[in-house]
Amino acid sequence: MDRKMWLSLLAQSSSEDVKTLWDKAGITCDSEIIRAAEIGAVMVQGRQGGTGAPFHLGEMSVTRCSIKIAEGYIGHGYHQGRSKETAETIAKLDALLQTDKFELILKSVLKPLEKLVQEKQYSLAAKAAATKVDFFTLVRGED
Repeated sequence: MDRKMWLSLLAQSSSEDVKTLWDKAGITCDSEIIRAAEIGAVMVQGRQGGTGAPFHLGEMSVTRCSIKIAEGYIGHGYHQGRSKETAETIAKLDALLQTDKFELILKSVLKPLEKLVQEKQYSLAAKAAATKVDFFTLVRGED
């Protein structure tokens, strides 16, 4: 798993899941805040049918944070929502994933988060599929 993938996974995860798995793993690190957690908004774009022209869907709250751990690595945390604590935790995880603790964090935090995110995506897909309507046309028997 590369950095782009783990940052994406952490950003998509819920605050509760990140906090629970961080606490369960029992990982600690000394860190220095480079950019304190701050809340902002980003413009979200969509596409009609996934391939059409882009349009502005609306704004979304995002929290970001940057930290430097004792080993000298810098971590960045971005999270959907307004949880400063979650952004700081994600930044710590990002920095620690660049150290020799990669395997430990992969096993105790990232793999369980990946499973939880997939389960949520499957659940949403199942709900959407339940509302799908298939239209069909009967052939008329005209001569």
